[in-house]
This record gives sequence, C-alpha cells and structure tokens, in this order.
Amino acid sequence: MGFPCNQFGAQEPGTNAEILEFATSNYDVTFPMFAKIEVNGDGACDLYKWLTSQQVDEDGNAELAWNFTKFLVGRNGDVVARFSPMVTPEEIAEQLPQYL
Repeated sequence: MGFPCNQFGAQEPGTNAEILEFATSNYDVTFPMFAKIEVNGDGACDLYKWLTSQQVDEDGNAELAWNFTKFLVGRNGDVVARFSPMVTPEEIAEQLPQYL
C-alpha cells in the first residue's frame, strides 16, 4: 500500500489524482495508493503514529527520515519489521520466510 507524503523534499506536491497518475504511468504501480498524508510531526496520521511507535529505525529514531520507508505487518496485526527506503520490495520478499 502506498501513502503519498509531501514532507520529504516536496516530492509529492500534486493532488491525489496527479500522484496516482504519475506513479502508475512512470513506475507501473499496481498496489493500492491512498490519499496524501503526513507521516511525521504533530500532523502525522494515526496509522503512522502507530507504525513508528512499534518499530524504530536502525538508529533508534521513530520518525521517518525519507520516503519509501516500509513496514511489514504480520497476519496478527503486529508490526514485525521496518525497512529503510533503500531496501527493495524484492529484498523484503527474500526475508519473508523468517516472519511467517
């Protein structure tokens, strides 16, 4: 699932429709894209407040440093892992067996 956010270098200034069009036409995005949200600070949406409270980054920081931070949520609803923006979905897929 994708949650656009304009808090990182103003990379997603467009409307929700413009962001979806850009993601699908330039990156062949097929996963669900949600409305633009804030992920850090006082305006952070409840989902990201919860995600970041459950898993901090490798330096112990709760806030997201950059776009494309990824969280893995287990079947029981627990946040089981947090991945840096540089970790690809393919790399995460290779690690999935350890979380099953």
